[in-house]
Amino acid sequence: MTTCWWLDLPQTEYGQALDLQLAIVDAKTSGRLDPDVVLSVEHPRVFTLGRRGGRENLCVTDSFLTEKGVSVVPTDRGGNITYHGPGQLVVYPIVHLGRRRFKVVDFVSGLEQAMIRTAAHWGIPAGTDPANRGVWLNGDKLGSIGITVRRGVSFHGLALNVNTDMEPFGWINPCGLNQVRMTSFERRLGRLVPMGEVRQVMAENLAAILGLKLATVTLAQLYEEIECEA
Repeated sequence: MTTCWWLDLPQTEYGQALDLQLAIVDAKTSGRLDPDVVLSVEHPRVFTLGRRGGRENLCVTDSFLTEKGVSVVPTDRGGNITYHGPGQLVVYPIVHLGRRRFKVVDFVSGLEQAMIRTAAHWGIPAGTDPANRGVWLNGDKLGSIGITVRRGVSFHGLALNVNTDMEPFGWINPCGLNQVRMTSFERRLGRLVPMGEVRQVMAENLAAILGLKLATVTLAQLYEEIECEA
C-alpha cells in the first residue's frame, strides 16, 4: 500500500488553499512528488463557482456580500455554486487516479462514502441521492463534492457541514438546486461537534475506503518536497 500524506491546515483563505493544491498537482504531474496528498482545512466565508457557473444562483447583491464579508471566487472544479465557512470540514484529496487505478466515478463515490461513515460515527444516518451527487439527510444536503482531474491527478474535493453557519446557504441556490435545504451535524444533533475529532474520523474513513496508508506531514515538510516557498 503506497503512503499518502495527510496535512491538517489551520483556517486558510480559499485562494491560498487553491494555490497550494495547484502547486502539489504541478509537483505530481512533473514527477517531483510521488506521494498523494490529502489536505484537511476550514475556510473563512466564501462562495465558490464551479465549471457550470453559479453566479446566476446567487440570490443577493454584491454590495450585500461585501457588507457581510463574503467573497465570490470562480474555480475550475465540477459543479455549481457552493459555500465554505468556519465549522465546515473541507478535504482536498490530491490523488493520482491512474496509479491508484481509480475510475473517477468510483473515486467520487468513495468520497461520498467517507462522509456517510463519518456522519454515522455520530449516529447521523446520511446517504446518497441517485439524482444528485453529495450526501443527504432526510432530503436535506449534508455534504457536497466537486473535483477536477488534471493529467490524471484529482484535486478540489468534499465539504461536510459540521458546525457550519447555515445562513449563507440561504443566499444561494446550493449547487444550482432550487429549494434545497442544507443541514449540518450541529443542526441534527443540537450541539457542537469537536472539529478535531471529525478530522480524525474522516482521515480514518478515507484511508479505509480508498485504501490509503496515511502519514501526517507538516506544511513546512510539504513545501520542501514540492519545492515551493511558503
